[in-house]
Amino acid sequence: MKAEKKGGKTLQFLQKPSCTTCRKAKAFVEQCGWEIESRDLGKDRLSAAEIEKLIGDRDYVPFLNPRNELYRAKKMKLKPPSRSEAIRMMAKEPNLIRRPVIIHGERILLGFDEDAIRGL
Repeated sequence: MKAEKKGGKTLQFLQKPSCTTCRKAKAFVEQCGWEIESRDLGKDRLSAAEIEKLIGDRDYVPFLNPRNELYRAKKMKLKPPSRSEAIRMMAKEPNLIRRPVIIHGERILLGFDEDAIRGL
């Protein structure tokens, strides 16, 4: 399923359909006129290699979900895991990935941010 917008640009939407924030963000993205290619992170998990590629040269810490139990239990806000450990944990536990993840070309948005979505 390829998603296109004017100019043939693809907007990828990585989510968990049961996530309230993801549902709100998806509705807003569609309201803005975007066609999306959606991936359910619970059913179609990202591999460690895919997460590594997704993060690229960016800081990996914002990709961690501060609402996740594991994040809080391990006090990752105060002592984040190493990049490789974080990627390994996100691959094993997809709820540790902050979502939704919205990808448009080289731009990546984490979470639901109306202004950032409009800026796409």
